Amino acid sequence: MLNISIAVQMFTLREESEKDFAGTLKKVAELGFDGVEFAGYGGLTVIEVKAILDELGLLAAASHVPFEQLENNLYQVIEDQKILGSNYVVCPYLMPDRRSKEDYKALISFLNHAGEICRREGISLCYHNHDFELERLSNGRTYLEAIFDKTNSHNVKAELDVYWLTKAGEKPVEWMDRYKNRIPLIHLKDMTTDGEQFFAELGTGGVDIKAVLQKGEDAGVQWWVVEQDVSRRTPFESIEISMNYLKSFKKSF
Repeated sequence: MLNISIAVQMFTLREESEKDFAGTLKKVAELGFDGVEFAGYGGLTVIEVKAILDELGLLAAASHVPFEQLENNLYQVIEDQKILGSNYVVCPYLMPDRRSKEDYKALISFLNHAGEICRREGISLCYHNHDFELERLSNGRTYLEAIFDKTNSHNVKAELDVYWLTKAGEKPVEWMDRYKNRIPLIHLKDMTTDGEQFFAELGTGGVDIKAVLQKGEDAGVQWWVVEQDVSRRTPFESIEISMNYLKSFKKSF
């Protein structure tokens, strides 16, 4: 835990970023985050974004890039990461119309191909899960297991999301053990303990965040990425609560 950097996923701050991208990054730095995981660049060029990061002392942990952009513009995506200083590009989400069994087969083939290209260029391609990939196949295995087991572990890495794993009835630490040293990024988010299972600030819900944090270094995690898809507080209040939880955990670790 002590040696793992902490970033925030900028999707959490999407509305704030639309109004003032640079100002939002400044507030992120003031809260003590080491870096950010991008979900777009606020209409700025990556050169402009890199200059802001350098001024604020923030690092580019990774970038979420839509699947279609990875398919159609991979080399430009890679060049953008090099400019930003980001080592990880993440396939973040599959649209509902791309989740058939045949679609997953095509996804696996694409990830293998794109992952090899990324690796040659010094970038790691990661796949980020939700809960729908935890649907089980006829052989009892999940689509997410198929994705990781049928892709080259050197070329395709995992960004496990502990909220979505928990919501699907899985134990995140078991997945961390299963794919040890293949999970450089982990999305940290908590879940309310009521029937709604709403997104919650770290340490306030039912996800075993402590066990995940304790497992991090052994599993080879490089970045914790704080994300809260939706908040009942302001997004800045939410990520500050989560960051304070992580700071207190580090002190007690």
